[in-house]
Amino acid sequence: MLKNQNVLITGGTAGIGKAIALIFAENGANVAIFGTNEERGQKVVQEIQDKTSSKAFFIAVDVSKTTLVKEAVDRVIEEFGSLEVLVNNAGIARDGLLLRMSEDDWDRVIDVNLKSVYNTCKAVIRPMMKAKKGKIINISSVIGLTGNAGQVNYAASKSGIIGVTKSLAKELASRNIFVNCIAPGFIETSMTSELNDTLKEEILRNIPLKRIGRPEEIASAALFFASEGSNYITGQVLPIDGGMTM
Repeated sequence: MLKNQNVLITGGTAGIGKAIALIFAENGANVAIFGTNEERGQKVVQEIQDKTSSKAFFIAVDVSKTTLVKEAVDRVIEEFGSLEVLVNNAGIARDGLLLRMSEDDWDRVIDVNLKSVYNTCKAVIRPMMKAKKGKIINISSVIGLTGNAGQVNYAASKSGIIGVTKSLAKELASRNIFVNCIAPGFIETSMTSELNDTLKEEILRNIPLKRIGRPEEIASAALFFASEGSNYITGQVLPIDGGMTM
């Protein structure tokens, strides 16, 4: 589905990002991964190279830093020759009630989750506009749709991603660049694995399908948005949450 496509994935070393990197490579895409953990990044690259014939490489970069992201994106384009797909998946959580939330916890979540989307999109849209094609897929969260007590910083960042998606889709539609958003519910990742059993049971009560989702289920939707099958879809938000927000 993505043969000869060149893809950049932020936060691609584990969880949802890793699942996206693998399924894209399995479908013929060359994959560049941004992250902060060199060891995990190189393991994903090796797994891609072992399982597929796709090119893959990792760049350690703090996606909240504008200049560093621009330099890293330029390296990706120099390596691949072009860039057709961007997946913004980088994200962190520093939970706590607003009353006790530090300014650093607010700023860091906004910078990593939301400013990173500004940084990467700004870096890739000029070459995409010149090529008159491109796919941008932003990974938000159902928390960006519903809010959640103890996560005002996380909810703000994920709601912001939805706003960026809709606005940028309008800016770039005439250039044949598609911008869409996926809002995962509770997915089996390192972030959700830290939840205690009581909280997990409470979450499951609110999910009609009565199970936590898998990273591969988010990756399949990202593959669709990256493919030609989504060429009449832009500015949309797709919740993948087992029915949680319906």
